[in-house]
Amino acid sequence: MAVGSVPRASTGAARARGRRPWSAPLAVVLVLVGIFATGAGLGRTAGPFDWVDATGSTSGADEPARASQPASRPVTLSVPAIEVTAPIMPVGQAKDGSIDVPPLSQHDQTGWYDRGPVPGEPGRAIIVGHVDTKRGPAVFYRLGELKPGDRIEVTRADRSVVAFTVDTVEYFDKTHLPADRVYGDQGPPGLRLITCGGEWVGGRTGYEDNVIAFASLADTGAP
Repeated sequence: MAVGSVPRASTGAARARGRRPWSAPLAVVLVLVGIFATGAGLGRTAGPFDWVDATGSTSGADEPARASQPASRPVTLSVPAIEVTAPIMPVGQAKDGSIDVPPLSQHDQTGWYDRGPVPGEPGRAIIVGHVDTKRGPAVFYRLGELKPGDRIEVTRADRSVVAFTVDTVEYFDKTHLPADRVYGDQGPPGLRLITCGGEWVGGRTGYEDNVIAFASLADTGAP
């Protein structure tokens, strides 16, 4: 599939365009099958903590010791700007090859893709959530309202808190996700919050777009 499309919109206004709130079932699949063929970091069966430098090199004598002590998993997500405080449950790969999501009965929870980085560790961690259900808004209903500079906090099981700052919020057709920007186990710590948005088209697609909040590790001196 093609990768690297132009975003549909960069503001929350587009989220409401064409929405039919609560009149149809929520699109359960957030990322369509096919993204695993891009080689961007998702299409693998290894666990979330077995990241290996593609060159096979190590950066120091203590590298093996760090690899044997996986980071504590995320348990709570806080996004004050959109009034979200939600549990995080681990999710893996759905039967169709997409990223799985929490069940609709737990639409107030978010899901951390546990085959990717832990938030705060090198690479781009991914947290997904529903936008709505037949009964009303779900956890990421207001995701498109986030603005650059908004703060995101992830609390891990060891009670450590990792803070991120929103860089941008963008809309992408589900068939043209920029995998090179969304996924990856290498590079500085980053976070991607993903939900559905755009027009409701029904079927297996549901909403035609993905809404993605791109965030970077916050400055430790930030309030």
